[in-house]
Amino acid sequence: MTKDNNSQLIDRRRMLQGLGVAGIASVAGCSGGGGGGDDTGNDSGNGSGDGSGDGNQSDDGSGDGQASQGGQLKMALVKSPLEFDPIVLNDVPSAQVSQNIFEGLYEYDESTGLVPALADGEPEVNDEGTVYTVQIAEDATFQNGDDVTSEDVKYSFEAPVDEETDNASELNMVDTIDTPDEKTVVFNLSYPYGAFGETTLAWSIVPKSVREEDPDAFNDSKPVGSGPFEFDEWQEGNFARITRYDDYWGDPMPNLESVEFVPVEESTTRVTTLRNGENDIIEEIPPKLYSSVEQIQDAGIQEVPGIGYFYMAFNCAEGPTTDPKVREAVDYCFDMDQAVSNYVEPSGVRQYSPLPQSIVDDWGFDTGPWEQIPHSKDIEQAQQLFDEAGVSQDYSWRIIVPPDDKREQIGVTVSNGLQEAGFDAEVQRLDWGAFLEQYVSGSEDDYNIYTLGWSGSPDPDAFTYYMFGATEDTLGVTDGTFYHDSSERAKEATEKFVEARETNDQEQRKQLYTEGITTVLEDRAHLPAYNLKNSFGVKEYVNDFAEHPVDSFHLSSNHNNVSIDE
Repeated sequence: MTKDNNSQLIDRRRMLQGLGVAGIASVAGCSGGGGGGDDTGNDSGNGSGDGSGDGNQSDDGSGDGQASQGGQLKMALVKSPLEFDPIVLNDVPSAQVSQNIFEGLYEYDESTGLVPALADGEPEVNDEGTVYTVQIAEDATFQNGDDVTSEDVKYSFEAPVDEETDNASELNMVDTIDTPDEKTVVFNLSYPYGAFGETTLAWSIVPKSVREEDPDAFNDSKPVGSGPFEFDEWQEGNFARITRYDDYWGDPMPNLESVEFVPVEESTTRVTTLRNGENDIIEEIPPKLYSSVEQIQDAGIQEVPGIGYFYMAFNCAEGPTTDPKVREAVDYCFDMDQAVSNYVEPSGVRQYSPLPQSIVDDWGFDTGPWEQIPHSKDIEQAQQLFDEAGVSQDYSWRIIVPPDDKREQIGVTVSNGLQEAGFDAEVQRLDWGAFLEQYVSGSEDDYNIYTLGWSGSPDPDAFTYYMFGATEDTLGVTDGTFYHDSSERAKEATEKFVEARETNDQEQRKQLYTEGITTVLEDRAHLPAYNLKNSFGVKEYVNDFAEHPVDSFHLSSNHNNVSIDE
């Protein structure tokens, strides 16, 4: 999960900066993974999407057929990567590069199902869902020639917690890990964490001995993984280059000889570099530039809905917004449908709950009742509710937003509605550092309302626990609403998310999520807004590029293998 700014994701797969899907394919059952950018040129790089996973994928992923061998691909990212060690990295651009160098026991297929990568088949799971046993592929090796062992896996899962990295909460449900032999690893969970087999087993594996020898070099100059590409060179702010690892143990061998990732923050400039051929692929197409990309004769747009959620949230700890009647009054001050239509589409889609549509589809959630909860704009109704709640017309509202045009426009729309209702209201666009500090303070002086985004793994846990869990992992850390403490009804609702996290029965989890989300929406702790697409401008001579709902994109994987005709 990832927070929604490209460079300060709280959790790589969690908070949106911008940040997909289809049938939950549990590892056990499978066979077979941001853009809050602004619309004008200051995109922050959240990628997300609504997509369907179409595009230019081609063959069966074997990389043979008509694909040309060799070639050097240049790809414009929104931001520069910051580091490459998957144990510590916590931002989207870094993950976009490192995912080609490292592998997990399992990896995402073309959608959100997990398929074996370093693992030799599906995991064995005990009846309680608390013990997962995984066999590592006998021939799996790192790029230094060392075998991938169970000790490497154990180390990779324990290090984030032991080192208290920002990624620790993604793995802290693991109690102990046994390594009965070099190719067998046994995960003993503290509780039957429902998403473990769906998402957590995709965690990247690093070579213990190499990382421990020089952690700094491993992070920024000599990362060693087991993936199809190896690290070549990085100049922060300029480029990061990876090259095909010709002794790659797995399959397919990449067609591309090398890939150079170039940060181009200004969106219009990114489109220009696609038009003039300076870059072969660019990421994140802002709404106002879709037509510009569509008009490039030798390029097209590929997009897929990301696993993300953008929303407006209320301070339920202090101020008038502790009263659900006031929050409903604010809902009457504007029309979220219209705001999303005006400022987000076609780069995103309206979302009516914290759950991305892909998760809704995979789990079979009935969103009809949720879609009936938000109000259309009705200033008179808003004023009546404000009066009933005793909110003085002298009250000044403070709305904080991160540096992203779409979310700022949502904030401005709400501010305009509050002013129509007779209040003074201001929108403050903060840099990410200030925003991240303020939105979790719970102080009325800092905010009444904030807008944010969240990206995560394809499981409801990612979009409920971290924003409403009210545990030490979340309250005041990733949850800026403090909704849990606002009423007994709120407490009961949010506790359902924690219970669902620790339950292994999917139907039981679904019921808990349905009940909890319904209460949260009725109480308007959040006003869901939209989800973004992971969108890319791609030259026609680029073959088999695959946009991806979770991983943003795939270059050489179980289902695609990029090549270029030039």
